[in-house]
Amino acid sequence: MSKSHSKKRVSDVFVPTRDFWIIYICLMVVMFLSALDQTIVGTALPTIVGDLGGAEHMAWAVTSYTLAITVAMPIYGKLGDLMGRKPTYLAAIAIFLLGSALCGLSQTMLPFIAFRFIQGLGGGGLMITSQAITADLLPARVRSVYMAPMGALFGVSSVLGPLIGGWFTDSLTWHWIFYINLPLGIAAWIGVAVFMKLPRHHGKPAVDWLGLILLDAGAVAIVLLTSWAGTTFPWASWQTVALVALTLLMWGLVPAVERRAAEPILPMRLLRDRTFVVTTVVGMLAMGTMFGVLTYIPTYLQIVYSMTATTSGLMMVPMTAGMLIASTASGFAVSKTGRYRGYTIVGTLIAAGGMVGLSTLSSSSSVFMVGLYTFIMGFGLGLFFQLLVLLVQNAVPARMVGTATSDNNFFREIGVSLGVAGIGTVFTSRLSDQIHDAFSALVAGGDPAVVQALAGDGEGLSLRSLTPALVRSLPDALHEAISGAYIDALTPIFLGLAPIMVVAGVISLALPHIDLSTKSGLEQVAEEERV
Repeated sequence: MSKSHSKKRVSDVFVPTRDFWIIYICLMVVMFLSALDQTIVGTALPTIVGDLGGAEHMAWAVTSYTLAITVAMPIYGKLGDLMGRKPTYLAAIAIFLLGSALCGLSQTMLPFIAFRFIQGLGGGGLMITSQAITADLLPARVRSVYMAPMGALFGVSSVLGPLIGGWFTDSLTWHWIFYINLPLGIAAWIGVAVFMKLPRHHGKPAVDWLGLILLDAGAVAIVLLTSWAGTTFPWASWQTVALVALTLLMWGLVPAVERRAAEPILPMRLLRDRTFVVTTVVGMLAMGTMFGVLTYIPTYLQIVYSMTATTSGLMMVPMTAGMLIASTASGFAVSKTGRYRGYTIVGTLIAAGGMVGLSTLSSSSSVFMVGLYTFIMGFGLGLFFQLLVLLVQNAVPARMVGTATSDNNFFREIGVSLGVAGIGTVFTSRLSDQIHDAFSALVAGGDPAVVQALAGDGEGLSLRSLTPALVRSLPDALHEAISGAYIDALTPIFLGLAPIMVVAGVISLALPHIDLSTKSGLEQVAEEERV
């Protein structure tokens, strides 16, 4: 492949206009809403459930949104390629806003869960189409500069989501968690409708419905497996076996169906493309590991350091700062040099180092050390994470950008579900053993205050009943025992996750070097049409 692209000056590749900046701001707003909605509900969920009733369905408020995002991703990418990105994007924003409004108006739990699903159907298209539009408008050579802030929004949302959700719940009502999407989303919709100039394809798209059903059925089985196994039913149960078998059956049929489809939802050529396969596997490992860590760090801080939920959320700021600094730096460097392979290798090693640091934490470790290690982890992830989608988009024909982007993100979501569930299972098992041993030792000691606290109202303390507020109210001996159990249960898991990140770096060595294009997706499509 010619090296002329890498010698071309970046300033000659792309010059942003006023309309571009308006569109870019709209993309940022929409991406932020998509990322925020995955984290903002958690803080308010106990209040929402208490207000609407139906505590037994509480988990579905999260699961329904996750399910909808997962099943919607593939179709948005394909429809964007077939029909044009702009109408697909406007439809996704509209569906998301409709779901948000209905969630805010909910009076009972079951409709709320259904409206969360509608919201997720729109949310699945926000991120995918935003990324695909950047490929339409920006040459790959400069795209990393503009995608870095977009990628960092996910780190920002992990901090702001719980804080905003808690503030709305305490100061206004939980309904505003959903109403806040409306003015921002409407403004973004208008900006996209007025200023975005993208071609619209006419004619009836040939949607691969059978392939979509098979792909999504397997994904639904995985999401349900990770949501139910270990809680609703044991991991070693017939339900687990049935869901695993369903996934294997559905996905086993996908290749045969996709080879015959006119417009496959998962083109087999993608699975033969080394860049797509490598970036997808690396993304699954990195995302699964990262979310596995982030899921338990706040609880760890609340139990061990007696922090409030708000303060523990603020402790994620160092990680976000690390991601933002590193993603911006690597984005500019890649844009200038055209080289990208080293960032994935170095980034995974740095992130693994942060996880090793987290594994050394003890009850005497300072909060500063927690912030330092999460900063290191975030810095490592930021070096390469936003580049993965860029490399996929650069490796496929411009007409397949939406499909490749959505399929890459689809498998990342699967990685997150599996990672969080797997880590959660190991952590819960270890914590149960540690707490049992700690309680047994305390009972044997015969301290009357401890024995009374453990007896409680006759039901005693259990792993399910341990909330941060309850732990803070216990006698010092019990508090220290539970904190020690959390440390002993969680820190070895951090150490065990570090090699997974290293494996991701080793796999990234298989990335081929492909010159980053100096032409936008729209320019490439126009060239193809002229040939």
